[in-house]
Amino acid sequence: MSTIPPQSVQWLEQLGFTIKDEALWLRALTHGSYDAHDDYERLEFLGDRVLGLSIADWLYSRSGAPEGKLSQRLNALVSRATCARVALRIELADHIRLGKQARDDGGAQSTNILGDVMEAFWAQVSAKAGFAATAEVIRNLWAEEMDGDAGTFKHPKSALQEWAAGNQRQPPRYELKDRSGPDHAARFTVRVSVKNVGDAEATASNKQEAEKLAAKAFMDEFG
Repeated sequence: MSTIPPQSVQWLEQLGFTIKDEALWLRALTHGSYDAHDDYERLEFLGDRVLGLSIADWLYSRSGAPEGKLSQRLNALVSRATCARVALRIELADHIRLGKQARDDGGAQSTNILGDVMEAFWAQVSAKAGFAATAEVIRNLWAEEMDGDAGTFKHPKSALQEWAAGNQRQPPRYELKDRSGPDHAARFTVRVSVKNVGDAEATASNKQEAEKLAAKAFMDEFG
């Protein structure tokens, strides 16, 4: 039976985690390229909800902002990009179990994989430690993000939509221009255009992020 490498155990304990179920921790750290039958995908499904509730409760307790503003910040703080930033900051990439090809392709630095593993953590932590203890660890790891400006400003796609309407232009049109790379390290290029104004392109590790970056690029140039 596989066990967690000693260096990973030490790393987890330094972050404030308690190892009560090694099999569950291994699953949370295992990508499908390493073991397609016992990977993190089911844990990710639940962990996403645990993270969302933890951050929502935290936002509600520290802010008197209206629902719209709270939702805006929540969406930014639990996004895959934010999860990946936290994962990189705590050096998660060194401990993910990846197949050789996936690792050679840069999977350990993939925003998608890092974000998914970060979400998977919270399912197995809450299963063993309970929601309150899990939320406390999340607050420790997300403190820098919470104190930053993530979600403080309007989402670029919303800003572009409002700009187009306010300037009596047709709604922006998004097109997927290219998708390259393997599934675990895919790259998406999106073009956004507004008729009779112009267009802008951006590339990212998922389509939603590429659309956001393209909208920002458009606003930087034409807004």
